[in-house]
Amino acid sequence: MDNRTEVRDFLTTRRARITPEQAGLIGGGNRRVAGLRRSEVAMLADVSIEYYSKIERGNLAGVSGSVLESISRALQLDDAEHEHLFDLARAASESGVVAPQRKPKAWHPREGLQLALDAITAGPAFVRNGRMDILATNALGRAFYDWVLDGPGRGNLARFNFLDTRSTEFYPDWDAAADVSVAILRTEAGRTPRDKHLHDLIGELSTLSEDFRARWGAHNVRRHGSGTKNFRHHVVGDLTLTYEGLELTAEPGLSLLIYTAEPGSPSAENLALLASWQATGGRQPTVRDGAIEKPKERHA
Repeated sequence: MDNRTEVRDFLTTRRARITPEQAGLIGGGNRRVAGLRRSEVAMLADVSIEYYSKIERGNLAGVSGSVLESISRALQLDDAEHEHLFDLARAASESGVVAPQRKPKAWHPREGLQLALDAITAGPAFVRNGRMDILATNALGRAFYDWVLDGPGRGNLARFNFLDTRSTEFYPDWDAAADVSVAILRTEAGRTPRDKHLHDLIGELSTLSEDFRARWGAHNVRRHGSGTKNFRHHVVGDLTLTYEGLELTAEPGLSLLIYTAEPGSPSAENLALLASWQATGGRQPTVRDGAIEKPKERHA
């Protein structure tokens, strides 16, 4: 991805969404642009219009942290957007450095990490990377995400979202789930702009999904740390689950996510049913060479 294009599109989309009134300015008049003018952002950030225009054209190389902070405040960026701006600036400063290509190593969950996952029995737990590949799960996680692990998604949540028609059943609020998937990928693209696997995934989804292309062009980013989601599992039905995401200190770039249901709720009962289904013959994909695959059919 071209850094200058990413910077330009990100800053222009952030500027377009803020009205003069939201920025504490007087609006009115014949405005030919949506949101703020460049001159207004420059004034709010206390930099010259020439300098801000240069930045918005995509030239972030060498821009100081204090100027980035001022632009972030002027554009009212949230925490995820603020981090994304600094990620883009870091990538711009490193754009002339070409790292030697290394053959990627197959990722395997450490024994202690898999044991920790297996110790979680009350809810689905899994490890994913920033590309939204599911890399390891506990038993309930394999049952919960069986459609993701076995089908067009090939173990990737974003690919499942946009390329597997079953995702509209699994996510009752499909639009919200799709927005989150793209925002996570956009965040990862800012953090690791030279990730070839990420580029390939974005190219695949852009080619095959108009819904993905439209969302990708919005340049929205987000943190995915905690919250509540609704699901509709094909075996047990509706589930309302809270989730917590934890960064793995020993595995940079990977996150551990755990879903839980309110004790005594219908969702808790349905999770227990799902665990029973899994334990008594549900399909159980396994991790091998860094990917989760479908097991062979067992014959009597």
